Amino acid sequence: MDETTRQATRQWTLAQPAVSAFVASAVRDFRDRDDVLQNVAIAVIESYESYDANSPFVPWAIGIAKRQVGLYLRRRGRDPLVFDDDAVACLALAFDEEAQARSAAFDFLADCIGRLDGRARTLIDLRYRDDRKPAAIASQLDMTPNSVAKALQRIRDQLRECIHQKSFEADIQ
Repeated sequence: MDETTRQATRQWTLAQPAVSAFVASAVRDFRDRDDVLQNVAIAVIESYESYDANSPFVPWAIGIAKRQVGLYLRRRGRDPLVFDDDAVACLALAFDEEAQARSAAFDFLADCIGRLDGRARTLIDLRYRDDRKPAAIASQLDMTPNSVAKALQRIRDQLRECIHQKSFEADIQ
């Protein structure tokens, strides 16, 4: 596999849940949905060389999905429950905005996690980086599983508040 195909595959793997949700919002039949999503995946891989690496991948992939959904809808044009082009464009815009918001939230999350220290950072690293369950963490840190679970909940609340605050500050600017 060449490097371009490898990069395209990596990017597609990360974008696929958002693109799949977009396709599912416009294509109601699950068999057709799978076919459209496969066509999107093929189109993304085939046109990856035209992708500008300086722009976000998910909106670019949703743009390709929008065209594939449009082709599907034109083929199904006589179906009264099919969206028109304007409705699909609105859905694409909404998914693009959501993808950008999630991208920003992930950036904020990384910064908020970076601000954790001491036991909070250790607990988060053990739970999410090392994928350990509370019982395993508890035995390692000489805690009870219940206290680990409660501490993780408090840390998640703290991270959620940090992300919310950063989002609010970003909206003000």
